Amino acid sequence: MVNNFLKRFKTKIKDLKYDLSALYLAYKRNDVSIYAKIIIIIAIVYALSPIDLIPDFIPILGYLDDILIVGFLVYLSLKLIPKEIMIECREQAEGLWEGGKPKKWYYAIPVIVIYSLIILIIIKTIFFFELID
Repeated sequence: MVNNFLKRFKTKIKDLKYDLSALYLAYKRNDVSIYAKIIIIIAIVYALSPIDLIPDFIPILGYLDDILIVGFLVYLSLKLIPKEIMIECREQAEGLWEGGKPKKWYYAIPVIVIYSLIILIIIKTIFFFELID
């Protein structure tokens, strides 16, 4: 019973990579609702983000939070997108990774800018409070 659960769990994790790719393709479509697009962006940014709620170096829990949060966001996105659209996007996503990872590094620029601003605000806040004391 446990072995069957682990096999299904591993299959779902492998499917998550293709679901994220399919969701990205669905995000670019005009016939997907704005609510679905917002959830898709949150899921993709959290999946690609180097900052997590629980750091990955903590055994089991570090990856478990990624799986649960991203899995929930993907599930929610799939519920908001019509099935016909997801079938088309999954078919397109199957061939997306065949040539290796996408080489469009400039997609990381917004994430880097946002995290740099957060770090800058934290540093400024720390030094600002030291000047007041």
